[in-house]
Amino acid sequence: MSETRGGFAARLAAVRERIDVACRACGRDPGAVALLAVSKEQPADAVRAAHAAGLRAFGENRVQELCAKAALLAGLDLSWHLIGSLQTNKVRDLVRVDGLALVHSLDRVRLADALQREWPADRARLGVLLQVHATGEATKHGVPPEEAEALLEHVVRACPALEVRGLMAMGPLGGDPVPVFHRVAALRATLASRSGLALPVLSLGMSGDLEAAIAAGSTLVRIGTALFGPRGT
Repeated sequence: MSETRGGFAARLAAVRERIDVACRACGRDPGAVALLAVSKEQPADAVRAAHAAGLRAFGENRVQELCAKAALLAGLDLSWHLIGSLQTNKVRDLVRVDGLALVHSLDRVRLADALQREWPADRARLGVLLQVHATGEATKHGVPPEEAEALLEHVVRACPALEVRGLMAMGPLGGDPVPVFHRVAALRATLASRSGLALPVLSLGMSGDLEAAIAAGSTLVRIGTALFGPRGT
């Protein structure tokens, strides 16, 4: 375990340095960019090593894996984010996770209604991000940008158990991510202005494109490979 923790600590330091350099390059405070450790397909011991290195927020793609990992690590003070697509038939399992902090992948009215229906009434509102399909690629999910305002309005009007905190998007599989990230950042600004909501979270950027995301205004970067190495190792 000590070797695992030592290796992780070195990778974490390198990622933090990349974030610091990227922030300095565009005149931003590094403290304004949160780091989400993407632990999908990584063993529970890898999360323990990350926790020992000081991280508390972890992202998972699949509900089943998130539920299992959260149960194994129940003794740690962890904050869980679902960053992958969410099927409505998995909502009931998801909302039972202790420490569930943010769902990044709200992309349709039906899913918002399912989360509203299943979220326990005695808990504080569930934080959600609208996932925007900003690249046009068939392999990605999300609400089309031109439909994001209508989805936001529905959540505000009909889903009092949910708190929309901002937007999430993925960059393109290939090519320059900068135009995509800037379009999503502009959309967030427009939605915040029209709705009167703060929408403080802009979840953009992964291991390969965090610098471009930070330059566009990302407040949360989702980092997996650069922290944990290849998945399943």
